[in-house]
Amino acid sequence: MLMRLLLLLSCAAFFSMLAVASQKPEAERTAPPEFTNTATIKDLMVSMIDPSADYLWDSVATTVSPNGLGSREPRTDKEWAAVRRNTIVLLEATNLLMIPGRHVAAPGDNSKNPGVELSPEQIEVLLSKDQESWNKLSRGLYDATLVALKAVDAKDARALLNSGAGIDRACESCHLKYWYPQPGR
Repeated sequence: MLMRLLLLLSCAAFFSMLAVASQKPEAERTAPPEFTNTATIKDLMVSMIDPSADYLWDSVATTVSPNGLGSREPRTDKEWAAVRRNTIVLLEATNLLMIPGRHVAAPGDNSKNPGVELSPEQIEVLLSKDQESWNKLSRGLYDATLVALKAVDAKDARALLNSGAGIDRACESCHLKYWYPQPGR
């Protein structure tokens, strides 16, 4: 009986020590991860966001020709998989946009459309003054793209086509605020 009691107490002490040893200090559990921003917002737009959004928009369409109405949509598993890959890239790129400290463009980079678009420096000033709005708009693109992902996973070409308008609205909402914010527009 005494041996059983000692064995039981030893096991309890051992498992108690394991539990304590496996717990991280509170500061370690709640510290945000550190990120290294290599790409600029412009880099993300050019390499991930624009091509992926264009792929989604181009993957479904209604066409009109002398032969009548036609449609373009993914039909095979391989085609749906390609659309899904681009949807995932767009979806996750929105998270990359929200990582703090990411610059708008490389130093010395200029606007391609001066007078229409703000300069990268002007955009960066706007972003730095209101990170909350930037994150909200980025999240809006995430939410719109999530609708597209659900359509892709359901292999629902009509829903995918309809989701394109939400993605476009999310993009334009951000562009109107940061890239070409002109009064009265």
